Amino acid sequence: MHIAMIGSGYVGLVSGACFADFGHIVTCVDNDEAKIKALQAGKMPIYEPGLPELVAANTSQGRLSFTTSLKQAATSSQAIFIAVGTPSRRGDGYADLSYVYEAARAIAYSITGFAVVVTKSTVPVGTGDEVERIIREAHPDADFAVVSNPEFLREGAAIGDFKRPDRIVIGVEDHRAETVMREIYRPLFLNEAPFTFMGRRTAELTKYAANAFLATKITFINEIADLCERTGANVQDVARGIGLDKRIGAKFLHPGPGYGGSCFPKDTQALIKTAHDYGAAVRIVEEVVRINDQRKRAMGRKVITACGGEVRGKTIAILGLTFKPNTDDMRDSPAISIITALKDAGARINAYDPEGMEQARSMLDDLAFFHDPYSCCEMAEALVLVTEWDAFRALDLDRIKSALAAPIMVDLRNIYEPEEMAQRGFKYTGIGLGANQRAKSL
Repeated sequence: MHIAMIGSGYVGLVSGACFADFGHIVTCVDNDEAKIKALQAGKMPIYEPGLPELVAANTSQGRLSFTTSLKQAATSSQAIFIAVGTPSRRGDGYADLSYVYEAARAIAYSITGFAVVVTKSTVPVGTGDEVERIIREAHPDADFAVVSNPEFLREGAAIGDFKRPDRIVIGVEDHRAETVMREIYRPLFLNEAPFTFMGRRTAELTKYAANAFLATKITFINEIADLCERTGANVQDVARGIGLDKRIGAKFLHPGPGYGGSCFPKDTQALIKTAHDYGAAVRIVEEVVRINDQRKRAMGRKVITACGGEVRGKTIAILGLTFKPNTDDMRDSPAISIITALKDAGARINAYDPEGMEQARSMLDDLAFFHDPYSCCEMAEALVLVTEWDAFRALDLDRIKSALAAPIMVDLRNIYEPEEMAQRGFKYTGIGLGANQRAKSL
């Protein structure tokens, strides 16, 4: 089947490459000529493990190509996916749908014969209705159907998520469109992946509900971590104890500095705005957003406390800048708030991240960047672990201690064991480890 993928960013590129790997003929479209030329030359615009190899293999086999011409791609395609960005609109938090609607207008003038227009972008309830209206108004005689097919890809594990999904959600109102969607995903039907067909509006809301619920789990365990620190309990044991309950599950019960990234912040905001528009209350989600924003700022204060209450004139080493490992994405990363708080308190910042430093350079000023964690720690008065990259899980702790001017480690991901750190002579601060727990370690 011939597929056009509008948008060659994270969702569009991963989805297009995976569809091509299924055997479909996929053309990825983007109006950024420089990006298309780079992709044609095999250069990826994002960091995602396994993506360069997947793109190269399918490009060489002629199943995957890149162009700036939507008309060229759409004319021969039975399915046209919209996979453009829907960032939070500046000033009010609504999802910015201008790119989606621009794509819809372009599609209207490009389709010939029956075509399924698939919204892959994360969009508020009713967006599919508006996409259909735009196309119908621009091209009254067009034969098409609009489908919602939200993505559930984790940055850093997107290819595996696409090929071995927990579920595939398809919102469809037309039986012909359902037939096309079943054919597109036929390889996953053979693998017995769980498919859920539903109404289009329901599919749109399902994506937001899923992300809001996961954001709530993260925020819940972070609040429990704060309680553990005051009561002398251990949040990791609490998380394990409740996570073994199948009704709760262990995933997203890892305490840390708060959530960030390209999805949770903007999707929770968009869900709140949608609820306001429809006169419905989503007070839990509103509170989750408020608490998470406060938490990221509070992590800066946690570091200052670990340094004796004063960091003015001190150098702090930050390991990890991206919002999670295995990505170069800095959007809404907790590291931004932490670094800003430390700089406001007069600290100097050394920073290292395996993939995120290029983005960090454009987002944060007055940082000293290093090429490895050990040089980053040279003569710093404290080390702060922000992102749990695998490269940080087995650091040479003796070497780290020798490099630091003071043996202070603030581990915001609980990578290391307090007892071991105490034995090695570190002043160690983790997340959700109460005074009694620290006393046992010492």
